[in-house]
Amino acid sequence: MGKKRIVEKTEEELLQEREKIEQTLKKEAKIKPSQKIKEGRVYISTSYNNTICTLTDLQGRVLAWSSAGNIGFRGTKKATPFAASKVAEGIVQKAKKLGVERIEVLVKGIGSGRESAIRSLAARGLDILVIKDITPIPHNGCRPPKVRRV
Repeated sequence: MGKKRIVEKTEEELLQEREKIEQTLKKEAKIKPSQKIKEGRVYISTSYNNTICTLTDLQGRVLAWSSAGNIGFRGTKKATPFAASKVAEGIVQKAKKLGVERIEVLVKGIGSGRESAIRSLAARGLDILVIKDITPIPHNGCRPPKVRRV
């Protein structure tokens, strides 16, 4: 294997690295703990395979998120209403830490966890102002294939 060399950095390089790290930390800390957010939005995206909940402020900046796979459900258990309610409970805990009290709920998708996630949000003490369905609906769809001639 050979001798290992340790390369020492100059003070200028160390200062530049420190500045880069501080800039990335400022970017990540968009919302200071001193700023309490009272209102937010919860986007619930349900599919046949998973449930994803995202907590944002009114401008759309993501504050917290959670999914059934993130909590620990695997396989077909991720698509169950029980998993969706657990995801919503996790979002409520994160919302209360941030100081969010009132939320708008925007539901998207056709999965089985839609109703249970909304019920779980309401049962945990958050004030729900609006429940809105934003599931995309195709108006006419794409052109069908030509008729097959045998």
